[in-house]
Amino acid sequence: MSTRKLILTALLCGIAIMIAGGVKLFQVSSDESGVQVLTLGTKATLGDMTVSVTDIIDADDALLVSVTMVGVDGADAQEGWRLLADGQVAEPIALPDEVGVSCGTVTRSEPISCTIAFVRVESSPVVAYLRAGQQFQWSA
Repeated sequence: MSTRKLILTALLCGIAIMIAGGVKLFQVSSDESGVQVLTLGTKATLGDMTVSVTDIIDADDALLVSVTMVGVDGADAQEGWRLLADGQVAEPIALPDEVGVSCGTVTRSEPISCTIAFVRVESSPVVAYLRAGQQFQWSA
């Protein structure tokens, strides 16, 4: 094969790659991917677990989140919850004394309702629950 044919073939391959890249860029730019934020009281199912955030209360000591969960026997009810606010992700903290209902373990047959505490925040809080590779978010 001559040098001219090799150069021509390389140029054609380069043009084909540029066209394919342009088509892919157009596809990606028209994708609409958004984060769904649920309202308080809306149930979400993640794997075998069904959860909902029923209330978010800004108390003196902490931000208190009332949740209801059912679905997996023996699962820690506090595990998987996060607070998204002030540009950070916060883990739950210990529930202040004599405030709310502490979380135990989840059962498959009976829903549990409990309170999860987070540090107080300045911005509007968004509560997220992560399980089985999925995430749902609630906001007041």
